[in-house]
Amino acid sequence: MRTHYCGQVDSALIDHTVILCGWAHRRRDHGGVIFIDLRDREGLVQVVCNPDRAQTFANAESVRNEFVLRVVGRVRRRPDGSINPNIRSGEIEVLAHDMEILNAAVTPPFQLDDEGLSETVRLTHRVIDLRRPQMQKNLMLRYRVAMAVRRFLDADGFIDIETPMLTKSTPEGARDYLVPSRVHSGEFFALPQSPQLFKQLLMVAGFDRYYQITKCFRDEDLRADRQPEFTQIDCETSFLDETAIRGIFEGMIRSVFKETMGETLEEPFPVMSWADAMLLYGSDKPDLRVPLKFTELTDVMKTVDFKVFSGPANNPAGRVAGLLIPGGGELTRGEIDAYTQFTTIYGAKGLAYIKFNDVSKGREGMQSPIVKNLSDEALAAIVERSGAKNGDLMFFGADKAKVVNDALGALRVKIGHEKKLAESGWRPLWVVDFPMFEFDDEAKRWVALHHPFTAPKDGHDQYLDSDPGRAIAKAYDMVLNGWEIGGGSVRIHREEMQSKVFRALAIGEEEAKLKFGFLLDALKYGAPPHGGIAFGLDRIITLMTGSESIRDAIAFPKTQRAQCLLTQAPSPVDEKQLRELHIRVRTAEPAKA
Repeated sequence: MRTHYCGQVDSALIDHTVILCGWAHRRRDHGGVIFIDLRDREGLVQVVCNPDRAQTFANAESVRNEFVLRVVGRVRRRPDGSINPNIRSGEIEVLAHDMEILNAAVTPPFQLDDEGLSETVRLTHRVIDLRRPQMQKNLMLRYRVAMAVRRFLDADGFIDIETPMLTKSTPEGARDYLVPSRVHSGEFFALPQSPQLFKQLLMVAGFDRYYQITKCFRDEDLRADRQPEFTQIDCETSFLDETAIRGIFEGMIRSVFKETMGETLEEPFPVMSWADAMLLYGSDKPDLRVPLKFTELTDVMKTVDFKVFSGPANNPAGRVAGLLIPGGGELTRGEIDAYTQFTTIYGAKGLAYIKFNDVSKGREGMQSPIVKNLSDEALAAIVERSGAKNGDLMFFGADKAKVVNDALGALRVKIGHEKKLAESGWRPLWVVDFPMFEFDDEAKRWVALHHPFTAPKDGHDQYLDSDPGRAIAKAYDMVLNGWEIGGGSVRIHREEMQSKVFRALAIGEEEAKLKFGFLLDALKYGAPPHGGIAFGLDRIITLMTGSESIRDAIAFPKTQRAQCLLTQAPSPVDEKQLRELHIRVRTAEPAKA
């Protein structure tokens, strides 16, 4: 039906006859000559319809936006002054010899070039939204990235192996999506949160280099970078240590960016410990485009009379830190109040600050309500540690360490971008040496920071029984521009070590056997040393396209309330289906008289 895509017609085809199929993006009647911008997935081409071809012109007169057309015509150069340098076909146009309307279309719910659409409208009419050029580019890039990943891994000896979608519920972290069994009354499958256990079993089975681009499911509260179903580039290897594993997948990401975007990422990626990332940036996924860093002040504030600072400083779980803003002395009171309000989202109770008008004058050169509450020694230490200069401003966080890290960390990124302090380009980073565990105050027990199958650093297994909080994991995350795009670890390959970790997590022998017995049994049969990583494909595409939401990197996403507005899912099902699944149907109680 066609010889070329619309967006691929260019000056090389001048004087050639082409057959094109696509949608009428726009129709313009210029006093007897009709112009139609014909669109397909590759772009636009301008079609010219003259009245000397009566039937073709009559068809063109009836065309409206989003009609499906087939055009036969001759490619010719556009007249001087009408060239469009922004599209590949901008130097040419197609003089229509014949035009066939393959299908009419009702008026679409919005114009495809309307940039002010609400997300609700876009997701409700997602099929039309996907016709927009930006969404077409996003999904085409997603395809090219997936293919580049496959080519890289295939060349490096990895094989693609599918793992089950219906599996056992092993709730560790997010909630599982459960699927009731019709055959086994009262029992359930779970949709996989990741293929973690199966890829480890594949290592035991001898498939030493596995990968899969696969769907994962987590029933968790959503935000801009989360979806209930998402896509992972899931990988696992045997007989490699963490440095070698990082080397392979750093190479993969570098290759993918070069092949699909023409971007060269720095080599090698910088490596930072988790402890340093939290100390300097308050985040385990710091955006290195923003040059601002924390100034650690906990020790300085232990002896000051200002209880707002000394209280957290003397609390083992507390922290006092400063965030120096170069030139921040120009911030207005309204801006400072707005930043203070912003930090309350992260649990901060307030945001103290000091403006440094003249650091040579000490206390007299500083402007802030809190200066009078701090000793000369403390003020001097603030200036010395931060390198504050005239015209700078420092914000302070004083609270539990998590609150300080979250609030100042978010403020750092917000100010860095709003005040044009951030660099452009791509800033990748490896964050390594994560703690194995974090303490859950509500459950009163240790929980795995990543997952319970991560191996401890050599020598750190000694802390599993006595002091789990000191144990460091062989874990690593790849961070890009403030987003965690991949995370992994070296796994536990000995059954006795896995059992030891379960004990540290207060998972008893019976519970461990019930939840993970198939893994523990497999580890007894000669499991090799192994480790891997999983990348979030949706997040990578979101970053590459500069989208504000991960939903713009997915063809048919869910809303933040985990709904599909296009299909109206989730939705009720009839009672017969529920009875077949042995799910009891509640009937409405009769109204009281």
